Amino acid sequence: MTRTFNTRLVVKTMGALLIIEAVFMLLPTLASWLYGEPDFRVFRLSTCLTFSAGLLAMLIGRRADKHVGEREGYLIVALVWFVFSLFGMLPYYLSGAAGSFTDAFFETMSGFTTTGATILPDVEAMTHGVLLWRALTQWLGGLGIIVLCIAILPMFGLGGMQLYAAEVTGVSYEKLSPRIADTAKRMWGLYVLLTASETLLLWLFGMEGFDALCHSLSTIATGGFSTRNLSLMEYSPAIQYTVGVFMLLSGINFALLIYTLMRKPEKLLHDEETHWYLGAVAVFTVFISVGLFLSQRNFTPSGAEEAFRHGFFMVTAAITSTGYAVTDYMNWHVVLWVVLFFLMFTGASSGSTSGGLKWVRLAIIFKNGQAEFKRRIHPNAIIPVKLNGKPVPVQTLNNVVAFMIIYVMVILVTVVAFCACGIDFDEAIGTTVSAIGNVGISIGSYGPMGTYADFPMLAKWLMTLVMLIGRLEIFTVLLLFSPALWRK
Repeated sequence: MTRTFNTRLVVKTMGALLIIEAVFMLLPTLASWLYGEPDFRVFRLSTCLTFSAGLLAMLIGRRADKHVGEREGYLIVALVWFVFSLFGMLPYYLSGAAGSFTDAFFETMSGFTTTGATILPDVEAMTHGVLLWRALTQWLGGLGIIVLCIAILPMFGLGGMQLYAAEVTGVSYEKLSPRIADTAKRMWGLYVLLTASETLLLWLFGMEGFDALCHSLSTIATGGFSTRNLSLMEYSPAIQYTVGVFMLLSGINFALLIYTLMRKPEKLLHDEETHWYLGAVAVFTVFISVGLFLSQRNFTPSGAEEAFRHGFFMVTAAITSTGYAVTDYMNWHVVLWVVLFFLMFTGASSGSTSGGLKWVRLAIIFKNGQAEFKRRIHPNAIIPVKLNGKPVPVQTLNNVVAFMIIYVMVILVTVVAFCACGIDFDEAIGTTVSAIGNVGISIGSYGPMGTYADFPMLAKWLMTLVMLIGRLEIFTVLLLFSPALWRK
């Protein structure tokens, strides 16, 4: 028996999500009012428009069937990022913070996808309301808008495992509770705890309270939007180390962190992906730190500490796709910043807030390569690929290989398209990797000191699409263009 597409459910779900977005939009509205800034009316209008659109959609879909199928799930998960960005751009566009509709949409999509690429040439000229909204867009998009909403949607009479399966990134997802809403609530509980902890520590180490909040929202989301033009370069070593540690934590599978808090640390300690991720951070931190130290003329203890701090911070910022900076790495030796560029590909752990390929996929590819060598030597032997002591299913192996192939294909097509828009080849490669990995920082003029303000308009729209494809890990977006998904 075939089932018709549940249009009313999609509309109703979009309405509920817009109402949630309007509630969060109240926070920068309040900040703008408290600081007596002129864009208070803009935020108030944006909140009212978003809430009204959500309420109207809820009324249109009030009699919808509650069943969420695969088609509805994939469409909702992909559509929500576009709809959230469409309404989330209102404060930028109406206040004049962004110069055009394109720039406003680009900045918003960059926020929700936690990419961190910006078109704002002078961040410090922005109002408190705009800065807080930038940070909130990343915080909402970090763990996943859908994961948040699954914890809240039951009060609207909505929910569904299909949404969670389509949203949560990585090769696999893990339920912490038989009820998916409880899993989402626990994840967001940890998310809030990490954010509050970092905010407190940054404030204690001398960062202003507002800046501490904004940086914490962006750090835990591995987003990278800062309230300063120079990112974290002007802050103290204590603040830089604090942000570095919380970036590192945010790159670990959140389910494993929750198990650790539940006094089950063995799941984290024995997880192979975590070993690969933390091992990569350690190895490349040592490599870059030594390289920075040797390239300095003054071999002093303070020089060694600075080299280590810059190495650790930038390695963590790149591998977790956060994109913060404590130095302009384009001034480093070419070998060192090429290593950072490689790390932008990798990402951190599945089930974390980071972008990129994820180390679980890299581990599976490496192990499969090892197994293939053994199969060539012993052609009659059955040599399975194992992860965490368990054989990796053939379906998972096929999924990983397909993902890697499509990932590279998207990069190649995007690089060609960027070059056609007049962007230099090296910067086209850097920008593409930055966009699909949701990293934010790139190379050349779009490195840590640059912005995308002068990026060609067509290239900006292409980049927003690539950001979304990367955030939803390719399949969710591309499946929408598959005739098989829509065939009855």
